[in-house]
Amino acid sequence: MLKFLLAVDGSDVSNKAVLDFIKLLDWYKETPEIHLVNVQHPLHGNAPMLIDKVRINEYHQEKGMKELQAARETMNKAGANYQFHIIVGDPAEMILRYGSEKQCDQTILGPRKLGAVKGLLLGSVASKVMQLSTIPVLLMKS
Repeated sequence: MLKFLLAVDGSDVSNKAVLDFIKLLDWYKETPEIHLVNVQHPLHGNAPMLIDKVRINEYHQEKGMKELQAARETMNKAGANYQFHIIVGDPAEMILRYGSEKQCDQTILGPRKLGAVKGLLLGSVASKVMQLSTIPVLLMKS
């Protein structure tokens, strides 16, 4: 069975990538295993010393669930079978690590465009994932 990692950050670009990916599911003989992955940035500075780990974890889970909400609604509406995961760390590194650990066949991203010349530069997460990934990366252009 094919396994796909769909990186989701709650942005319009990310949510559109999920919607566009759903439209491609008919291409596959069997329904792939889909993993929606949301990566939360760790808290910096003195926050981890001032707030207990349980509250920090609750914060990341709440924020992650909020960022996954539209993607999960899209998947549910389409009747797609999926799992969702909230991970804390550097987004590109965590996407790469998760894809490797779960032996995913492909990573799907909705890249953010940066810079004055639209389409010339990709967001740093997409660029880093594309450069370092050992599995194919599909960029869902909006």
